[in-house]
Amino acid sequence: MRFRLAYFATHPIQYQAPLLRHLAADAGLDLEVFFYSDFSLREHVDAGYGVQFKWDVPLVEGYRHRFLKRLCRGAGWTTKNWVPARGMRRLLRDGGFQAVWVHGWAHICSLQAIVAARSLGIPILLRGESLPDELCPGRRRKWLARSCQSAVLRRASGLLCIGTANRRFYLERGLPPERLFLMPYAVDNEFFNRQAEAAHPRREALRAELGLEPGRAVILFAGRLTHVKGPDILLEALRQVASGGTTSSPSYLLFIGDGPMRPHLESEAKNLPAGMVRFLGFKNQSELPRFYDLCDVFVLPSRFEPWGLVVNEVMNAGRPAIVSDRVGASEDLVTAGRNGWIFAHDNAGNLARCLQEALADRKRLEAMGERSRGRVRSWDFEADRNGLIAALSKVLGK
Repeated sequence: MRFRLAYFATHPIQYQAPLLRHLAADAGLDLEVFFYSDFSLREHVDAGYGVQFKWDVPLVEGYRHRFLKRLCRGAGWTTKNWVPARGMRRLLRDGGFQAVWVHGWAHICSLQAIVAARSLGIPILLRGESLPDELCPGRRRKWLARSCQSAVLRRASGLLCIGTANRRFYLERGLPPERLFLMPYAVDNEFFNRQAEAAHPRREALRAELGLEPGRAVILFAGRLTHVKGPDILLEALRQVASGGTTSSPSYLLFIGDGPMRPHLESEAKNLPAGMVRFLGFKNQSELPRFYDLCDVFVLPSRFEPWGLVVNEVMNAGRPAIVSDRVGASEDLVTAGRNGWIFAHDNAGNLARCLQEALADRKRLEAMGERSRGRVRSWDFEADRNGLIAALSKVLGK
C-alpha cells in the first residue's frame, strides 16, 4: 500500500528537513511538501536571537516540495500569517492526494488547507505543539479561543501527538483517544550522535580554545536569550550554588545563543567569579554537537516550552538534562534521578538544588548521560514513520 500525502508547513525548518527526507525515502509514502514561505533558505534575522544568519544544514534536499503562491506581491509579505495562498482547493483537487497532513493551525494557509481538504472529502491529519492548560503561562485560555481551537481540531480525522503532554491537550479538548496517534517530536539522532562522537577527541582542544581550566564541570544552556527561556533563572541558581560553596570545585556556565536578555545577563554575571559565566553567542546547527560533548550537564529552564528539541540533541551526545516542569519533553525524555532532573519552573532555588546534586558526583553524571542516549535512541524518525503510517491506515480504512 502506497499513500499519496500532501504536507503543509509554514517554511523549511532545520528540525523537520531530515524527517521529511526520511519519510520521502519510504516506499509506502508518496509525499509532496508545500511551504508558505521560503525566507528560511536565505540570510534572515530571527526575532528571538536578534542576529542575522543562514542555516548551515540542507533544508529542502531529498524530498519533493513546492512553495505556494500567496495573494501578495513581494517576498516580504510571504512571512505574514494572515496572507492567504492562491488556488488551495484546486491544488488538492488536482493532486490526487489521499490525505492531507497540516503542521499547526495558527496560519491562514493552514486553515485554508483544512477547509479545502474537508470540502473535497480528503482526510486531515493535524500535528501541533500545544500543551495542556496547566502547563501554559498566565491565565487559562478564554472560552472563545478554546471554542475556536476545538472547532478546528474536531475537523481532523487524526491527531499526530508529539508526546504525552500534547496528547493530554487533545484529550482536554474532547478528542476521542482512537483518533490520537503518537508521532514523537524527534531530531536526526544519527547526525547528532555521529557529530558528538567526532567532536569527542577534540574536547580538550575546545576547552583550551575557550580558556576553561581542566577538570572543572561545564553547565550548558543553548537557546534564545529571552524571558520565556529562563536564562535568568539559571544564572540566579548558579549564583546560589556558588555562594553556598557546597561543590568540591567551581563550575563553568556556557550560554550559547543570543537575544534581548543578553545585556542584562552579562551585567548580572559580573556578580559571579570572573570567568565563571561565558557568553558564546549564536552557534549554527552543525556547530552545536561539539558543545554538547563538552558539557557535563545541560539545563533548559524555560518558563514555557512546547517541547524543547535541544533536549533530544544533547541526549544524543550522552548528557543528562535538567529541565523545568514547563518543558514539554520532560514527561517523555527526562526521568528524575535517572537521566536528569525536573525542577519547578521560575524557581531558582529548586534549580540550584538540582545543580548541587548534579555537580556533586561527576561519575554519576556520566552514567546518567548514557541512559539519556539509550532513552532517545527509540525516540526517532522511524517511530515518526510508524505513527504516521498507523494514522493513515486508520483514517483511510486500509
